[in-house]
Amino acid sequence: MKQLLKKYEDKAPEIVFHWNDPETEAQGWTVINSLRGGASGGGTRMRKGLDKNEVLSLAKTMEVKFTVSGPPIGGAKSGIDFDPEDPRKKGVLERWYKAVSPLLKSYYGTGGDMNVDETHEVIPITEESGVWHPQEGVFTGHFNPSEADKINRIGQLRHGVIKMLENTDYSPDVMRKYTVADMITGYGVAVAVSHYYDIYGGSIKGKKAIVQGFGNVGAAAAYYLSQMGAKVVGIIDRNGGIINEEGYSFDEVKELFLNKNGNTLVADNMLSFEEMNQKIWSLEAEIFTPCAASRLITKDQISQMIDSGLEVISCGANVPFADTEIFFGPIMEYTDERVSLIPDFISNCGMARVFAYFMERKVQMTDEAIFNDTSMTIKNAIQNTFDHNSTKTNISKTAFEIALKQLI
Repeated sequence: MKQLLKKYEDKAPEIVFHWNDPETEAQGWTVINSLRGGASGGGTRMRKGLDKNEVLSLAKTMEVKFTVSGPPIGGAKSGIDFDPEDPRKKGVLERWYKAVSPLLKSYYGTGGDMNVDETHEVIPITEESGVWHPQEGVFTGHFNPSEADKINRIGQLRHGVIKMLENTDYSPDVMRKYTVADMITGYGVAVAVSHYYDIYGGSIKGKKAIVQGFGNVGAAAAYYLSQMGAKVVGIIDRNGGIINEEGYSFDEVKELFLNKNGNTLVADNMLSFEEMNQKIWSLEAEIFTPCAASRLITKDQISQMIDSGLEVISCGANVPFADTEIFFGPIMEYTDERVSLIPDFISNCGMARVFAYFMERKVQMTDEAIFNDTSMTIKNAIQNTFDHNSTKTNISKTAFEIALKQLI
């Protein structure tokens, strides 16, 4: 596996697009690792301090993810080095998408990612740049459809991703009009844990869980984990967090979800980030879902959780471990050898799978059909990994080997 991984990591990306904003200090990159299958895909993120290497590693991650989610295309990613809280953000995004629109028309599909909203930013701004849909390039480059078929499938995709959830099994509040895009990634992170226990033995019910990050992914993961019967005992966010060693009830987790301020946890009696960072890693818990930024989790934090009974990690963040390597660094390897580590390209593939689902011809548009499709995709990937290695360790190593053999 390591030889395959090194060969994959060392291969230079096919296309690197570098942009400097003429009106602000912002700069951005689109990295297309390959045009496998004639196209590539990967979301757009924004954060201050982002660099090309971060975008490159995420593009390679996306390519691995497509071996699970489909379609069989190359991996790509866009990243903008700019403060997302800056009031000039909208103008930066408008100029960025205008610059990359030729790629989005031809062979690159994008979506939302960290600090860039799919529904309210990516779709309307790309439309203003003359792009029918942010995934148009995947249709053009990979599916090569007729004009009529392209229009029909883009229409299906356009409506599906921003579809308002109507089923109370999937929406915390149908009156607040949460969309598929708002909830599907966190759902995948949670359902991966449920499928893990079903396949490897045990049950999610009654298991204690720690959630890192309370943005779209972390908040939804906490909500669905609790709905499935897990007990969320701790949530750590960038501004602090909360702990209840007995576990919050489903109604309490639902209230936390509904009360969050944008991508930030809001709760009574919140502890400071410093205090949370001292306490949370030694809480008794079997489940951990890292859903914050990439490359945060240290070996010491993992060791403390293992000593406190950790059984399974379901990654909401891409590359959550504080390794410098693109994929399989020493912290990730240490973790994979000791607990069940479901890799990011399986557990957080929900949005990529939704895109692939709606690119097919005439699919069902119900909440149940959409979420069940993501659930079954994740279940099949975990089952395939189990079929190659039935032990509860080295799950990520096995999953990477399966994926890389398809790419190299």
